Amino acid sequence: MPLYHHLPPASSAFELAAHAIQVVPRKLVLNSHGCGGDCTAHDFADGRWPRIKVLELLNLPFNDLLWRAQQVHREHWDSNEIEHAILLSVKTGCCPEDCGYCPQSAPYDTGVKSSKLMSPEAVRGAVIAARDAGASRFCIDAAWRDPKDCDIEKVAQLVGIIKQEGLEACCTLGMLTDSQAQSLKVAGLDYYNHYLDTAPELYGNIITTHDLEERLRTLDHVRKANLKVCSGGILGMCETREGRAGLIAQLANLTVYPELVPISDLVLVPGTPLDPLEFVRTIAVARIAMPAAHVRLSAVRQQMSEVVQALCFLAGANSIGYRDKMLTVGNL
Repeated sequence: MPLYHHLPPASSAFELAAHAIQVVPRKLVLNSHGCGGDCTAHDFADGRWPRIKVLELLNLPFNDLLWRAQQVHREHWDSNEIEHAILLSVKTGCCPEDCGYCPQSAPYDTGVKSSKLMSPEAVRGAVIAARDAGASRFCIDAAWRDPKDCDIEKVAQLVGIIKQEGLEACCTLGMLTDSQAQSLKVAGLDYYNHYLDTAPELYGNIITTHDLEERLRTLDHVRKANLKVCSGGILGMCETREGRAGLIAQLANLTVYPELVPISDLVLVPGTPLDPLEFVRTIAVARIAMPAAHVRLSAVRQQMSEVVQALCFLAGANSIGYRDKMLTVGNL
């Protein structure tokens, strides 16, 4: 079964445009602000972003959008500083979820070999190598839907190793309970990574084994545990520009927007090209809507030209995932 199983095949950009997802969700999906990213209020005192305003940004002339993003970026960050993070898959494959973009999903035959949780000694070696290479944050990924408490105990040990070696620690483990998030905080975890993937109304077309409310509950648990949030999305899944606006609006309208916003470009899906300048536009809009967040140029930089990467940094990206492989695909 193809990775992108919920979407019609497309052999050209024209066919892709014709099949862009424009459907309503199977049930109403709301974010913590209660608007599903489609709020029409314009009097927010805390700078929230209704979807229509995000779409207006995306529709700006390219030079005007980059200029505005640059101004916001320089107000909040050193314009020449880039955060380096390394991501390590400590348990790969055999995930029971059917996320249509993920080669680690057990229902699909993708050639990805499954592995058990890495040993603490192996993880320590990787952490030391990352620190020596200049990384400031080490992120560990395990392909679980919702880890068991015994799994959290093992991950907590790995978090302790990361902190012992002087790096910030980040995990992506799937959906957490309140007590599991608290346990990871006690272990020293700094960030929890939990993507919202795509626009709220498109979610059920990409994933059917869980819904968006479950993802949002995990983010609530993470916040209650006083952990920082790493949450973003994936572009190139046949979404429209309005869909991309919905994703950014949803992230920006969370009670507290994420401290780190990774924006990824879908890979390994024939016939689903994304205009690279559209990717740059989305980076710029994320920067404007969430000025104090790190905006990460996430998977996968291997398929981006140096020119496109430079434009992303110009648009406000100030974090990269640095490794020769990002979970299952090349990244350099």
